Amino acid sequence: MIDHISVGVSDLDRAAKFYEAALAALGLVRLVTRPRTVGFGKAYPEFWINLREGMPRVAPESGVHICLRAKTTAEIDAFHAAALSAGGASDGTPGLRPHDRVRYYAAFVTDPDGNRIEAVTFPQE
Repeated sequence: MIDHISVGVSDLDRAAKFYEAALAALGLVRLVTRPRTVGFGKAYPEFWINLREGMPRVAPESGVHICLRAKTTAEIDAFHAAALSAGGASDGTPGLRPHDRVRYYAAFVTDPDGNRIEAVTFPQE
């Protein structure tokens, strides 16, 4: 249903380094680099970061987050660890999250600008 998404960042170089590290764990790589935007994906840019100079930090109470699909729980663990090593913050450690309708494994991080990014998979075990 969704073709691509983008988030605003206040420092394109810092954000590109963060996302290169975090998204690599999910199999996404930098595909496009332009003066004010960088696109990541597998076959085409699906996730974009766009420079917004003077942008204030995203408020934690905004409720907005972007969720990216992972193939395995190990990818999610690697995503979380890479994001923290690259300057992000944990907003929910990797783990199983059972709910009424679905059982899933996920981790949440915030990038250096406060954008909330989740990685999720649905283990069958």
